[in-house]
Amino acid sequence: MDTSESSSTEPAPGLPADPAPATPRRGWRRWAMDTRPLRIPAYRRLWSSTVVTAVGSQLTAVAVPKQIYDITHSSAWVGYASLAGLVPMVVFALWGGAVADTVDRRGLLLVTNTGIALTSVLFWAQAATGLDSVVVLMVLLALQQAFFGLNSPARSASIARLVPADELPAANALGSTVMQTGLVAGPLLAGVLIPVIGLPELYLIDALALCVTVWAVFRLPALPPLGEGPARRAGVREIAAGFRYIAGRKVLLLSFLADIVAMVFGMPRALFPQLAAQTYAPWGEGLALGVLFAGIPVGAVLGGLFSGVFSRARRHGWMVVWAVVGWGAAIAGFGLSGNLWVAVAFLAAAGVADMISMVFRGAILLSAATDEMRGRMQGVFTVVVAGGPRLADVLHGTAGAVFGPRAAVAGGGALVVVLMLALAAAIPALRRYRI
Repeated sequence: MDTSESSSTEPAPGLPADPAPATPRRGWRRWAMDTRPLRIPAYRRLWSSTVVTAVGSQLTAVAVPKQIYDITHSSAWVGYASLAGLVPMVVFALWGGAVADTVDRRGLLLVTNTGIALTSVLFWAQAATGLDSVVVLMVLLALQQAFFGLNSPARSASIARLVPADELPAANALGSTVMQTGLVAGPLLAGVLIPVIGLPELYLIDALALCVTVWAVFRLPALPPLGEGPARRAGVREIAAGFRYIAGRKVLLLSFLADIVAMVFGMPRALFPQLAAQTYAPWGEGLALGVLFAGIPVGAVLGGLFSGVFSRARRHGWMVVWAVVGWGAAIAGFGLSGNLWVAVAFLAAAGVADMISMVFRGAILLSAATDEMRGRMQGVFTVVVAGGPRLADVLHGTAGAVFGPRAAVAGGGALVVVLMLALAAAIPALRRYRI
């Protein structure tokens, strides 16, 4: 590992830091997903709970905007609800990262997962009683996202205490593949279930799935802060210390900048409806819209299933650089495509690149930061991942109105390639980083 900007990964007390070496994989198995982290019971429990909740959370993600639109018949209110969830998520993710660095992360996960589950029960109760209040829905959404903001940094930071450093890319690939699968399967399942069982039951299914998560977290070992220093409080000073820590470590700073460049300039989802209605109308607007939204997640899932080919790479910095460049090139190709299926193929290629980027950016954040800072790094990561695409929606929507949707998409993809290569050339810390 590049010791100038990183530190070693510490295993949790009582957990095997380095399980017995697996037999080298040969032939086609070298390409398949690396499942070595699942040999570790604690990580397997955490991952298994994600399998259940990845789909369940998407049921609520579909049900909330559907219910708001049914009440108001206004897409504007759906947008306002998204903002109502974003603000508390950002605030509590930053604070939650600081909290995760000062308390037992297992205890924090228990509290926050229980809070998310109870919020889902409240979603079910308001729908089952026919309350039909947008205000109540927005308050519950804000509460849910606040719990999520507290939960996500602790959950991500815990992985480095559960698996050895050389298996972090594999662990991130396993988790990301499950989440991307949920992004595809969850909305499809919600579309099938809503006419059959109704919205209240979707909320209830999510609440039951979250009970599985609470049980899995309860079975984890304690994950207290490492070291014997004085107890710290999670306040503004600790959050500010996290940002100073990022600023002083170029590899961490560049990993965040790489994601911001890729998402802000290269995420074209705001233009999917217009492209479906205009460019790809001959294939049917509804079909075109559905496959456009599914293209990137499907590619990400495929990238995860065949992640064995890259999960053992040691030059993590170069993997991020080329993944972001590949993402930008694929998005530019999508913007230039007049054929729907060629366009979807480019989106799927972008999804593969995005999966590779997620895997290695996540590994860098976990391996290049000390344990006392990992929670705060994951808090910032949560904000960047959630905020980048929303900024992209504004940027691409505006650019699409001025230059046309295809030109805006192609130009954004090309800009990603240029900016990422310029960053890699100007600041070598990222491309030099390896373990």
